[in-house]
Amino acid sequence: MTRTESPVPRLFGTDGVRGVAGRYPLDRATVRRLGAALVRTLPPGTAAPRLLVGRDTRQSGVWIEEELAAGARGAGAGMTSAGVVPTPAVAYLTRYGKFDAGVVISASHNPFEDNGIKVFSGGGEKFSERVEREIETIVADSSWTPADGEAAPVKGEDLVGAYLDHLAGVVPDRAILDGLSLAIDCANGATAPLAAKLFTSLGLRPVVIGDEPDGRNINLDCGSLYPERLARTVVSEGCMAGVAFDGDGDRAIFVDHTGRTVNGDAVLLMCGRQLQREGRLRGNAIVATVMSNIGLEMALRASGIEMVRCAVGDKYVMEEMQKRGLSLGGEQSGHIIFSDYLFTGDGLCTALNVLRTIALSGRSLADLASDLTSYPQVLLNVRVRERVDPGSVAEVAAAMSAVESRLDGQGRLLVRYSGTEPLLRVMLEGKDEAEIRAWAEEIVEAVRRHLQ
Repeated sequence: MTRTESPVPRLFGTDGVRGVAGRYPLDRATVRRLGAALVRTLPPGTAAPRLLVGRDTRQSGVWIEEELAAGARGAGAGMTSAGVVPTPAVAYLTRYGKFDAGVVISASHNPFEDNGIKVFSGGGEKFSERVEREIETIVADSSWTPADGEAAPVKGEDLVGAYLDHLAGVVPDRAILDGLSLAIDCANGATAPLAAKLFTSLGLRPVVIGDEPDGRNINLDCGSLYPERLARTVVSEGCMAGVAFDGDGDRAIFVDHTGRTVNGDAVLLMCGRQLQREGRLRGNAIVATVMSNIGLEMALRASGIEMVRCAVGDKYVMEEMQKRGLSLGGEQSGHIIFSDYLFTGDGLCTALNVLRTIALSGRSLADLASDLTSYPQVLLNVRVRERVDPGSVAEVAAAMSAVESRLDGQGRLLVRYSGTEPLLRVMLEGKDEAEIRAWAEEIVEAVRRHLQ
């Protein structure tokens, strides 16, 4: 009888390690092992490794930081804390300060009970899946234990000024923003200490909400997932626009002067066209995920801009941009990457690029966003007993083929599995919502008959 080895438990998802703080994989022992394992994956010959850590405003962030540092210290590395800073600040400062790696403690848009750990290379880029798998293998190896000892506060250093100076470079002609009123929702998260300071320094008149974090109110009815309060603020205060960040500040969702939400697809279109006008849109293409609306693809094509699709997740956007040498990419959810500045999503950088586009175009945000005609989108989920390629099941494949024929290039069908649940997602875009919903139901019914 041949013995098969147990697979290594997966810790990293599409955006780092994520879970409820205090429970596996974010219990104290595992966090300490992660800190030590990270150091052990650094390139051979890295002498006296230096790590940078930053966190959002969750109350669990401090003890997680201390346990990570204890693990890293036991493996021979030093760790410096940048305190409460956005995820992209850690990415930038890791490279700027010549640290060997950067760590962010955040669960992004999740509620305060959750937390997470994201890791950046010394170049300020998210770790590749290969390195993440290597860390998982080391963590799972029972032949070693991290050093004992009490977790202690991590030495802090005020580095954020360099990050703010870097962002200010997005708008070299500050006069174009002078006096503009902007509502800002900081989600009671990592941008709360920085946003007003940055925008005021550039001549704007910010109206700030969601900037009173208490360790438990991050993302609570505020921020990029809940733009309703921001919309009311924009209208009541007469602001020219508003921007809502998520808890760790790597995404931004906008609101125009009428209170209407403007998502990442519209941002990619307006900023892509602006970069094209300036001759800065490398490759004359942008990267978007499979979830971006076909309306974006058609609007970009009309401007002679190619749209390259990739899997959902800003790290996949980054990888595709790097592979093709492109300057712009992002997600409908508001993760936008401007590679001239950083290879990760940055809500503050995105906001400045949108404001610059508004000022240089002489158009309002509402007017710019109206250039995007979003086709109706229907998304249905169906639970399955196992993950089988739907194209390999004749009846399901036939239903999908029939729908593709009816779309006739005037819509889009996407059938994919959930990354975390036994669900098959059927997404359809087209001109008539009732019509595409009926077509999606045909595919779902075929799936129910043959995959449930």
